[in-house]
Parts: sequence; C-alpha cells; structure tokens
Amino acid sequence: MTATLSAAPPASEPKPLPAPGDPTLRRMADAIRALAMDAVEQAKSGHPGMPMGMADVATVLWSRFLKFDPADPAWPDRDRFILSAGHGSMLLYALLHLTGYEAMTMAEIKRFRQFGSATPGHPEYELSQGIETTTGPLAQGLGNAVGMALAERIVAARFGADLIDHHTYVIAGDGCLMEGLSQEAISLAGHLQLGKLIVLWDDNSISIDGATELATSDNQLERFTASGWDAVAVDGHDTDAVAAAIEHARRTPLPSLIACRTTIAFGAPKKAGTAAAHGAPLGPEEITGARKRLGWEYPPFVIPDDVAHWWRAVGSRGAAAHAAWNERMAKVSQGERTVFEHRTTGVLKSGWREALAGVKAKFAADSAKMATRQASGTVLDALTPAIPTLVGGSADLTGSNNTKAKNQKLVAAPDYAGTYIHYGVREHGMAAAMNGLALHGGIVPYGGTFLIFADYLRPSLRLAALMKQRVIYLLTHDSIGVGEDGPTHQPVEQLASLRAIPNLHVFRPADAVETAECWELALTRHDGPSVLALTRQGLPTIRGDAEENRSARGAYVVAEAQGPRQMTLLATGSEVSLAMAARVLLAERGIRAALVSMPCWELFEAQEASYREAVLGSAPRLAVEAAASFGWERYVGSSGNFIGMKSFGASAPAEDLFRHFGITAEAVAAAAVALVEKGTAA
Repeated sequence: MTATLSAAPPASEPKPLPAPGDPTLRRMADAIRALAMDAVEQAKSGHPGMPMGMADVATVLWSRFLKFDPADPAWPDRDRFILSAGHGSMLLYALLHLTGYEAMTMAEIKRFRQFGSATPGHPEYELSQGIETTTGPLAQGLGNAVGMALAERIVAARFGADLIDHHTYVIAGDGCLMEGLSQEAISLAGHLQLGKLIVLWDDNSISIDGATELATSDNQLERFTASGWDAVAVDGHDTDAVAAAIEHARRTPLPSLIACRTTIAFGAPKKAGTAAAHGAPLGPEEITGARKRLGWEYPPFVIPDDVAHWWRAVGSRGAAAHAAWNERMAKVSQGERTVFEHRTTGVLKSGWREALAGVKAKFAADSAKMATRQASGTVLDALTPAIPTLVGGSADLTGSNNTKAKNQKLVAAPDYAGTYIHYGVREHGMAAAMNGLALHGGIVPYGGTFLIFADYLRPSLRLAALMKQRVIYLLTHDSIGVGEDGPTHQPVEQLASLRAIPNLHVFRPADAVETAECWELALTRHDGPSVLALTRQGLPTIRGDAEENRSARGAYVVAEAQGPRQMTLLATGSEVSLAMAARVLLAERGIRAALVSMPCWELFEAQEASYREAVLGSAPRLAVEAAASFGWERYVGSSGNFIGMKSFGASAPAEDLFRHFGITAEAVAAAAVALVEKGTAA
C-alpha cells in the first residue's frame, strides 16, 4: 500500500516552538539536536545534520513504541533499533545517554570521535551498550535489519510469541536507498513478508554533493510498494503524524517504509536544508543561532532537569514489559528454558561433535574421490539435525554449493519454522542478512555461492569480521577447476584478497576429512567469520586418520621426508593431492621431500614459533596453489618458488587448464628439482 498520512512535502521549516505535534516531544528532540551540535563541534568532526533532522522521528519512536530496557541491554525480546545511516551516530549516542544506558555517559558524549571512546565516528557493535550492529557503509544496517527481522520470525516459530515477539526498526538515509544492497534487502524482506520490519527513511533530499536530485529521481514509495512493502509518507517534524504512521506500520502484515520528510540540520539558521550541514561542524555562530531558533538556552552538554527526567522515564518504560516477560519465562519448563538460553547465547546443542566425528571417520575410510563441496554437503546432512540453530541458504546455487541438507525445511512466509533460505541471486543481501541473523542471536548462519562472487558480498563479509560474528561462508568452485565456465567464473585473486581481511579465517580443505575438520573449526569459532573454499572437482582422500583435528593448527605435515629434508612442498586444497603426486616423482629421483597441507593460514600464524618452524623446516620450499601468488612469499622466502596462476583462466575442461597453466605434478617436481640443484650449487 502507498499512502500519505499527512501532508509530506515540503518539510516543516526550522522555527521556534510551537511546531507540529507534542511540544514536550519537541523539547525532548531538541536535547538530541543540542548534543549532536555540541559533540560534533567539540570534536571538530562529524555529521550534525542527520541527527538534528531525525530527532523528532527518533523521539517519537523511542518514547512511544520501542521496547527496550537499559538495565538489560541484551534482553532477548527487546526491539532492535538499527541506525543504517551510521554517519549520524550522535543520534544514537544521544538516545542511549538520555534513556539511561549506563556506559553512555556524558563524558563519552564529550569524547565523540576520540581514540578509545565509546562514541566513534560510526556506531560499532559491542563498543557500547545498545548498539545492535556496526554501521557506516550505507545500506549495511538495512541489510542487517532484514536478517534480524527474519531471525525474530524463525526463533518465534520455535519458542512462541510469549518469549519472542518484537519489532526491528531502522533509520535509513537517502544514501542507504541509493546503494545497490538496498534493493537486494528490500526485495528479500518483501518476499519473506517480514511484517515486523519498519524502516524510517530520513527523506531530507540532501547528499554530500548537494541536493539528491543531482543523482536520483526514484519514487521510493512506489519502489518499496513494488517489492511487497507497505509505504507511507509523513512530515518528519510532526510528531503526531509520525506516531500515526508507526501505529499504522505495526498493524500491517507487510514490512513498512515510512518516508519522513525532514530538514537536515533542523533549527540551524543558515545551514538547515543544505549539504553544508551534512558532514562538518556547524560552527559557533550557526550553533548560537540554532539555539535561539529552537529556544534552547542551555550551555553545551547541559540537559535541563525536566528534559532529563522525561527521557529517563522513557528509559524506564520498558521495565514493566521486561518483568512480564521474565514471569512468562519462569513458567516455562527448566529444560525448555535451558534450550532457550543456550540458543540465544550461541551454545550449540550437545551431540553434534559425535555426529561430525562419525562422518569424518567414514571419509577417512573411503578412498573414493569426492569434491570438497560434496563433502561439505555430507557434513551438513549430519550437522543440521544435530544443531537446530544452524540456518543455511544459498544465492540461487543450492545444488552447486551443496548447501541444503536432506532434512532441511524451507523458510518461507508465513511458515518460518524451517532452517533453509532461498536468498535468490542476492549475494550481498544474503551476506548482510546473515550478519543480522547472527547479531540477533539464536541462529548460526551459513550461506553459499561461488568463490568468484565473494566480490559481490565482500563489504558484509568484512563487517562480519569487524564485528566478530560467527558467520560461515561456503564458497565453492574455488579455482580453474571450475573448467568450461571460463575466466569470468574462475577465481584467481579471491583467496589472496580474502586472506587480507583481518579476523577472517579462510579454510581451503584438501579432501573430505579436512572439510569435516574445517566445519568443526568454523562452528567452534565464536569471535569471527569463516570461509570454506571448496572444489567443484573430485579429490582423492589424503588423510586416512580421523582421530585428531590436524587442521586446527592451520598447517601440518601430511607426509614427512624419508630422512633429512631436501625440499618442503606447501599446498592447499586441490593442490595437496597434486603435490603428493609430485613428492612421489621426487622420491623416484632420490629427492627427500616433505608435504605440508595449509588449510588455514590464519590459524597457522597463531601457532607458537617453534611449531611453525618445525612444520616449514629449513629446506627450500615450493608452494603450489591454483590461485595468485600474493601472500605466499612469507612462507617460501626469497630462496623458494611458487607454482600457480599468473593470469586469468580460460574456458576448457579442468584437466586441460591445469596442464596449460603448468599446475601439474610433473611441473611441481621439475620446479622442486631446480630449487634443490640451485641450493646444491650454491
């Protein structure tokens, strides 16, 4: 539905009170405006315009609708508030301070954008209470919110509305809606009918370059309506109209957009409504003028007692709902309560390790070739019944990624009781939603696509690493082994670029046994995301042992030299078996070579120096990986060599491509011989 609840354009001009709506709410909103102006001015850096423009909307939302309790910021049934327009971070910080979040003191407000403060330039998850996700890259918060709203439905389907029944609210800006991610997110949310997702759009028509009409002329209400949303427009400075719009949105079964026509830097005498207020301090003269226009007569960082009292009352409003929720929880059986607590805190159901160990033992005993993507699918067949919180999906590549287990039921409106999501061709939207699923709690998300399309989801993957979220990416078709699909689909530089992301574990297993081990490591990791780079082509079983998780140390000696090492071969993934064949060829020439599998560089780097030195050895080293060489120099050193890709791939059967690009056992053996001879001559 598209509607107008009150006259929207033009926005109310900044003027002294009285103004549209409740004067008490306007005065409360002016406290937000004052803190935003003052903090940005003191920092000599920041974005005052958005907080000043959206202060009325935020005040209505937080005072009348948002369910939260500052005394317990992690209450599982709280509403989620996402500031997708993260550059306006002072809006969120002001709200957290005014409503009584203990960690958001006035001292922290005064330290806005300073090193070590709880008030960085853009909101950062867990840096302070009440920040649900890290935002700043535009539209990421909107994408996360889709995942959070979906998580609410999935968890509610398991535990019922008595324990899980909350909304997800988003404040998004013009820039959020321009980003391509926004279309993926709103399309997915509309398809899934996420009726408890409400987006408040700061429709101020201003971007950094100037008026938004310089770059866009979209009709956003029609756009959202076409994607299955309810959409209305209001004057964002009329608090009564905003409240009516939120009431309407809470009643509709569809996700909702409320276009809030606002004036950026509302109240500023000269810069209101201009790009000058977007990303720079207003300046002392403009702030003085704004205080006069708003009737705000207090010094910087001073909140009058009456306004402070009103806001603290807002902060205490959720205590009753929280207490009622606690009473309902107390009536739940102890067993169910434990399941709920474990699920919402990320504890995996017991028994999954045994299920995985059984699969791993079968892999070790079976010598048949198997693609690691297929091995991952077999692992999922065992894990999904054992871990009810494991919720997966794929960006329209389910059969290729092997991401859907045999027992999994689909997540689809109106039945959200399943554990598998068809994300469609929306890699970025999938990754952003997975972050939201993880952040909400109660779900361990995994998702699949081709490794080459990691470039389509990288911004959200990077944020998962920054936020230390347990999100698992199954990125298949990991090399020129893709074959006939050609260079557009054959990853070359992707492994190196993923390994460059801090706090991301990149696993490239060599066989089915290592695949099971890498799954175990990804699931037991609570402080960051993991990528499993998996093959299209079948690989022989390298490991016949299944007791110890040897991948846990990142790299290990698969086969030691028969006597003192003359050569150390280093490899990952499909090239481990190739290097194993090269080792046999070297042995036939009397060269003693060790083979090291390196499924996860990041874990290997975390080992003690003595272990790393023992694995790498002192002999010349030759690395082989069907990818770019970037990063391998740290392991092969100046005296070693690398065999891999130096260009894009080509369209041909995989076997032909490996021969063409010189990634064969014979080529590895020849390069190793050359290194040994070079060392002998020296």
